[in-house]
Amino acid sequence: MRPLLTWLVLLWPLAGLAAPLEVFVSVLPQETFVARVGGDHVRVRALTRPGQSPETFEPTPQMVTALSRADLFVGTGMPFEKAWIGRLRAANPNMRVLDAREGIDLLPLDDHGHDHDGHHQGHDESMAGDPHIWTSPLLVARISARIRDTLAELDPANAGDYARNQAAFAAELVALDQEIRNQLKELPNRKFLVFHPAWGYFANAYGLTQVSIEKGGKEPGARSLAGLIDEARRDQIRAVFVQPQSDPRFAAEVARAIGGQVIAIDPLASDYVTNLREVARQIAAASHP
Repeated sequence: MRPLLTWLVLLWPLAGLAAPLEVFVSVLPQETFVARVGGDHVRVRALTRPGQSPETFEPTPQMVTALSRADLFVGTGMPFEKAWIGRLRAANPNMRVLDAREGIDLLPLDDHGHDHDGHHQGHDESMAGDPHIWTSPLLVARISARIRDTLAELDPANAGDYARNQAAFAAELVALDQEIRNQLKELPNRKFLVFHPAWGYFANAYGLTQVSIEKGGKEPGARSLAGLIDEARRDQIRAVFVQPQSDPRFAAEVARAIGGQVIAIDPLASDYVTNLREVARQIAAASHP
């Protein structure tokens, strides 16, 4: 009995150490959000990895197998989610699914974004909402609160840690928002030109107008492109912003036509706060003709 008693004494401190929650997310920024809120109590992985585009991504069989053991999936409405969520639920009916878009007024994923009053410029109401909600720090603060609540429901024993972590992260996001707001409030040019319209929520938050080269996920036709180039010249836009995941050749043609340059800004970077600060700096620098 003594050896058994010794083992029980040794194992007792480990009895309260539950395995981390297994969490999957659709894109890398969400990986950061879950990690900041969950801390050591979660093991989180993004399905799309650096350099991969969520627009063309398909989960591998290995990922589907891993998801069959997950406790939570956090989505944001990327195209592959709609195609795969039924299969993922079938593989793991006990997996909790959190749609980070719930409770957020979605912008249309269109070609022009919003003006400085937040009014929409001519869109088709039937179009799906823009999934790039994380480009606004204040929206991320709201998303992090929903992550906190979901993790607390799945793991009540560590609810206090989730609450503390989320409060610290939200305070950092509020400070980031104010910093960017101050940096962008008096730009001489409030329009910026992008290849793919991933920055609508960022533009909406800071009184900017995103102008997109891509139309409905496709490169524009000759007439539409000519009109876009004329608009950019008229507005003295001198930069075309592209994602590192995109083919830059078409954007380079537009940049040459307007006498500007191609600048990479990444909506999918995992180092969220540092990256968004750099994006604001690049947009501010490009606004000076």
